[in-house]
Amino acid sequence: MTDTAAPTDTVRRRGVRATPAAAVIAAVALVELVSGINQGFLSPLLRGLTDTLGVTAADLNWISIANLLASVAFTPVLSRMGDLYGHRRVLRWNLAIVLLGAVLVGFSRSFGMLLVGQILQGAFAGFFPLLVGILRNRDRGSAESRRGIAIMVAALVGGLSFGLVASGLVARSVDSPTAALWVPAVATGLALAVTWPLLPESDHRPGGRVDWAGGILLCLGLVAVMLGLGLGGTPGWEWTSARTLGSLIGGVLVTALWVAVELRTAEPMIDVRMFRHRNVVVVSLVTLTFTFCMLGLQVANPVFLGTSPAETGYGLGLDPFAIALAMLPNLLVLALGALIAPAVAARVSDRLTLVTGSLLMASGYLLSLTCHSDRVLFLAGTAVAGLGTGFLQHSTRTLAVEAVPQDRTSVGSGINELLINVGGSVGAAAVLTVFAARTPAGQVLPELGAYTTSWTVCALVSVAGAGIALLYRDQSRKERA
Repeated sequence: MTDTAAPTDTVRRRGVRATPAAAVIAAVALVELVSGINQGFLSPLLRGLTDTLGVTAADLNWISIANLLASVAFTPVLSRMGDLYGHRRVLRWNLAIVLLGAVLVGFSRSFGMLLVGQILQGAFAGFFPLLVGILRNRDRGSAESRRGIAIMVAALVGGLSFGLVASGLVARSVDSPTAALWVPAVATGLALAVTWPLLPESDHRPGGRVDWAGGILLCLGLVAVMLGLGLGGTPGWEWTSARTLGSLIGGVLVTALWVAVELRTAEPMIDVRMFRHRNVVVVSLVTLTFTFCMLGLQVANPVFLGTSPAETGYGLGLDPFAIALAMLPNLLVLALGALIAPAVAARVSDRLTLVTGSLLMASGYLLSLTCHSDRVLFLAGTAVAGLGTGFLQHSTRTLAVEAVPQDRTSVGSGINELLINVGGSVGAAAVLTVFAARTPAGQVLPELGAYTTSWTVCALVSVAGAGIALLYRDQSRKERA
């Protein structure tokens, strides 16, 4: 499948340099907008799905876990294929997979079918590294690359916001309880049609092959670990049971085997030798900490917003559309944080930007914890956390790309996306465990303690992320240029 036989000049005539910059940015932003819609549309609907699909609030965390586990499987393969066979070509197939998942979600009338659709939608994790490959292939320098990534993160958050509002509005306006599930299918179909002629193909392809053995081992190892963490503590999956221990230990052993195989492979899926570098390790760990919190709470907070105080003694009692509006401060400030992060880093350094982002997240979670009964203060807490998340969304993605050679751009970005999904999977699994333990038998909703424990844990994890970020060694501006 490699395209190395094609003359470089031919590729360039139909490639990046012949495509207007505005069209490239618009198409890239549209794809990330759709990625956000696919990730954000469910939040206002979660509380209603407990009744429509007959599941508990703890069960709903499996939507997040299944989606994230699928992302873990898709990301490394799609990223490597993009570098080898062309970022646009692979992105088109990527969009088609996500569209298929979105259609299945739209037809969902059972929890199982919803999960299958969400698994296929998890392929959206491949969008960002493939788009970064298209942008970086323009070879305009570090500053333009950083601005491009900032726009992509902002578009992603814009999509999250649009998905929230659109699905909440449909749920309020249409009698069918599942009508809003069609929002991502419509958006993804439009994006595939519009970007098909606009996105340029990469003009540099290094040649090589996909390390399928490494990809399969990595997926099996991580999925097994995530499965053990996700089900651990639930009936039949007690922490000391053979199932749970087998999944956890087996997953760790398979992941260790993957490392050994990659070290002996000439063209590995992921070059694990990169993790010998201090900054790569620091950025990776910070990515794990902030996504643990950001994605770990993506089910808990919307359910809290939609829970009626008259029913449980806690919550804000909002309807789906009001939930969408209540989540906007967090997302809008997150977009702002991503857009100003390049300027902040240029002024105070990448290290202090990482530290500040983590501390802002910790402060936001503590404010939500202490003021969860006050609507304004609770939402202010989510906004403060969102600003910190915006800093980290941009900084970790930028630094991950700058740490690899240009012909491995998508793989470098893919590693970061993989870590985002791993951190989010661990966070979602941790929250699922807390919710399952604090949900009384026969009840759908957990006790208030499930939320306060989750917010406390996320604040502590964010503080740990700030401590880790202090170990980052800033490069000189000359090295980054």
